Amino acid sequence: MKRASPPNFDPLAFKKALGQFATGVTVITTRAASGQLIGITASSFNSVSLTPPLVLWSLATRSASMPAFQANSHYVVNVLAASQLDLCKRFATVKGDRFEGVSHAAGDSGMPVLDGALAWFECHNRSRYEEGDHVIFVGEVERCGVNENAGDLAPLVFQNGQFHGLKGL
Repeated sequence: MKRASPPNFDPLAFKKALGQFATGVTVITTRAASGQLIGITASSFNSVSLTPPLVLWSLATRSASMPAFQANSHYVVNVLAASQLDLCKRFATVKGDRFEGVSHAAGDSGMPVLDGALAWFECHNRSRYEEGDHVIFVGEVERCGVNENAGDLAPLVFQNGQFHGLKGL
């Protein structure tokens, strides 16, 4: 098989081009072996398969949360509403206990489901693939749910370095 040609662009051009793609925003949650709740903001979420029900997301290999996500059997993907921008920023930047004062409930696997999320996917940590400077996590969805008010709520979207709420045309 022929290998890829070297890139003919600089990393900033690549980052700028990627930034044009609008993505939904999620908070991925799990529980460390110590019982500590772990959560990170991620916009790399995507569906993979309906049968079996599979989703994927990725995390930088250098992330402090990597050991917990690598070792744990389950995690929850919480899809954020535009009104949850504060949660997005909290799980992206806050040091220390990111869950302090955050309303959530344990899913069937004991992992945290955030109150008010548009949707959530409780996943078995099926497989992981190291690619470049990230690990791609494939989760097999065991349970999922949709906010009863989802039809009235705008999703939180990230595009070109900014957050947006999105409503239908």
